[in-house]
Amino acid sequence: MRIMGIDPGIAIVGFGVLDRRGNHLKAVEYGSIQTEADLPTATRLKQIYDACTKLFRVFQPDVVAIEKLFFNRNVTTAFTVGQARGVMMLAAEEAGVPITEYTPLQVKMAVVGYGQAEKKQVQEMVKMLLNLPRAPKPDDVADALAIAICEAHSSQSIHKLSKWGMKS
Repeated sequence: MRIMGIDPGIAIVGFGVLDRRGNHLKAVEYGSIQTEADLPTATRLKQIYDACTKLFRVFQPDVVAIEKLFFNRNVTTAFTVGQARGVMMLAAEEAGVPITEYTPLQVKMAVVGYGQAEKKQVQEMVKMLLNLPRAPKPDDVADALAIAICEAHSSQSIHKLSKWGMKS
């Protein structure tokens, strides 16, 4: 199964592509989409949409896992990131790729086992779980891989439950 994790943003969008074979996870590709702050928002959204469309075409994921937004103090930033998240989801929908969504708490629980884990702990676990030489940078890329790991763990659990006749 091929999983793409996305950490949404307007300035930096982290992405990570994993292959899951049984219990083994392998990083296929990871990186970021970056937009310039001085460009109009519509231009930045189009750049993100185009880049996501290309990523879906090149890597052909079976599922896209994207982090759910949570409101912080800066509502303007939250709205702009929400717009970016929307174009990412549109690109996935147009590519016919199913979308799953996870909160930061769910991601931390799946990767570290502790919902209040610090960013550094998540980065180190991503490095260890994927056998990477170093924690991916910028942080958004490590977060995207963590989201993909969360999907890998969650989808295995859902598959096991359905195999036993239980619903998630």
